[in-house]
Amino acid sequence: MGNKKFVFILTHSYDRPDITAGAMQLASNMKAFDVDLDFFLMDDGVLLARKGFAETLSELQKKDEFSPVHELMRTLVEDFGVKFYICASCVRHYGLDKAELVKNAEVKPGSFLGEMLMERDNVTF
Repeated sequence: MGNKKFVFILTHSYDRPDITAGAMQLASNMKAFDVDLDFFLMDDGVLLARKGFAETLSELQKKDEFSPVHELMRTLVEDFGVKFYICASCVRHYGLDKAELVKNAEVKPGSFLGEMLMERDNVTF
C-alpha cells in the first residue's frame, strides 16, 4: 500500500474539535499502512499550526471519543513525519505571521494544494 498518496484538507479546529480529532485519528491509522500522507490546513484549521494551540482543544472535545488532538498531532509529526501545510491566504487573518509554528508546519499557497490534488487522493474535513 506504500504507493498510495493522500492529502487531508482540514478546515476545522476549535469550532469542531471532534472532527479535527477524527481526521487525525484516521490519518494515524492510515500512516500505519505506510501511505504518503500530509495535511493542508485552511480556514479555522490553520490555527492548529500555532504552537500550543492543539493543547487547548482537549477540554472542548467529547470525552472518550478520540485521543486528544495534541497527542494525535504529536504522533503524526514525531512518529510519522507528516507535514502540515498552511494556506498562505489565511496566515495574516489568523495571526500566524507573528506566531511560532509547530514542527513540520510550512506556509504554502493555494496553488500548492492544487498541485497536491492532481497527484493525490483527498480527504476533506
